[in-house]
Amino acid sequence: MNIEELKEQTYALIDRLKSTTSNNGLAGSGNEYTVIVESFLYKFLNDKFVYEAKRVMPELAEAENFYEAIDQLSEDDYEEMCDMMLDTIILKKEHLIPFLAKRQNEDNFAELYDSTLESIASENEEIFYILNEDDTRVSIMKPISEVVSGGTAKKNAFCRSLIGNVASFSFENAFAAGYDFFSTIFEYLIKDYNANGGGNYAEYYTPHSIASIMAQLLVDPNDDLRSKTCNDPSAGTGTLVIALAHAIGEQNCTVYTQDISDKSSTMMMLNLILNNMSHSLTHVIQGNTLKHPFHKNDDGSLKKFDYIVSNPPFKLDFSDFHEDLKNDKYKGRFFAGIPNITKKDKAGMEIYLCFFQHLLYTLADGGKGAIVVPTGFITAKSGIAFKIRKHLIDHRYLRGVVSMPSNIFANTGTNVSVVFIDKAGVDAPVLIDASKLGETIKDNGNQKTKLSTEEITQIVDTFRNKEVHEGFSVMPSVEDIEEKGYSFSAGQYFDIKIDYVDITEEEFSERMTEYEQKLTAQFAKSHELETKILEQLKTLHFND
Repeated sequence: MNIEELKEQTYALIDRLKSTTSNNGLAGSGNEYTVIVESFLYKFLNDKFVYEAKRVMPELAEAENFYEAIDQLSEDDYEEMCDMMLDTIILKKEHLIPFLAKRQNEDNFAELYDSTLESIASENEEIFYILNEDDTRVSIMKPISEVVSGGTAKKNAFCRSLIGNVASFSFENAFAAGYDFFSTIFEYLIKDYNANGGGNYAEYYTPHSIASIMAQLLVDPNDDLRSKTCNDPSAGTGTLVIALAHAIGEQNCTVYTQDISDKSSTMMMLNLILNNMSHSLTHVIQGNTLKHPFHKNDDGSLKKFDYIVSNPPFKLDFSDFHEDLKNDKYKGRFFAGIPNITKKDKAGMEIYLCFFQHLLYTLADGGKGAIVVPTGFITAKSGIAFKIRKHLIDHRYLRGVVSMPSNIFANTGTNVSVVFIDKAGVDAPVLIDASKLGETIKDNGNQKTKLSTEEITQIVDTFRNKEVHEGFSVMPSVEDIEEKGYSFSAGQYFDIKIDYVDITEEEFSERMTEYEQKLTAQFAKSHELETKILEQLKTLHFND
């Protein structure tokens, strides 16, 4: 099963769940969002458990009916199997979807459905919560039937419909591919929820192509990749940092994230669970990274990370905590300055410039980072953007820049580039202009540019191998970049080519004769016009 098939199945399941929520008056509401996310969580936990069970007990995979075979296991054998399933959420037999589905005709099925989810959370209580920046905990599992108004019969019917939706097929084949389920769900949902009141912190997702390129270019397989720390200060659902962790090795790194959105933070946690990184769950923080950065050392200083990735919001009204950033207690974090509060368009405040500086501040010495920026950043001639670029060049931190095609993000037309940073030091960065790559497609009603596998490989190989290709990539020296006003645009360093065509002496003589004749005719016309103008001037007289 390929990624596109998985994506279509995910969309189809969301549509079925949305049909159920819509029929119960929840369309477009926060409760609908909760139902869909929790239903997916239950579905994926079930399928992940089955996948891992078959992996640690191959005889279960060979059984004609997996669920009958697992039902026949003794309590001791079942417990032993669970002990072998490292970094996996543990489910009891009665938690499994087919076992619950068998009981859907019972009079109290809605209560049974909710108690099953609550029991799963209770059995795994150490990870089924979101930690806020003030250290309070919020459970990510809530009773589902309570969101439906009406009596027991209506609630039972609602939960029967949900169990029917999630029992219809299996995502089991997807886990071997390391598929990022929740970015697909998020991508499909946010177009509706942002439109219906996303507010100041409307969420956006990062395309898998950009996540893949960033991960491949940050992680050198020849490096010692043990015990690494990874961070995303504006993590969203985790697409970037999950791709990074896969490239390093899920068990070789610990993931630290923070995001202001509780919806995004919930999905971030679920993504970690489903991608064998439950050990990082306690480091998922819901809160304002710029105002209240959470991850600190024992002495109160901000934690430094080996790898940082970020696709921050580009423009946002942060006037309510603007003064806090100006008076930031972490000296030097915002070395290039804080964007001014713009009276006419506060929503146009360039908050990404603060995230960029935060990334540089929290990246460890020798660490590597990558951040998505609006392409205008790479050529700005003054201001904070210019100061950041100069800082990168002066300290030899710039590893390279990849300018992406337009509409690479389906829900924003802003052209973007990815800036790669290496605090170990780089003499000559690689600048790539990939703006002409990609195929324009329609995705969920939006025009989008999609990079092919071959094009992703082209970008990655060119960058890694430090290749120079005419009209595509260049490696300017630090001196060249300084002369160009610290521009990071590859196009400004491409050579201007003049094509010369060889001609014979006879052809040369013919062309020169033709040019001479044309010029002689034009000169004659010019003299004729001069004579007429002088004659007209003689007819002019002063009027007393």
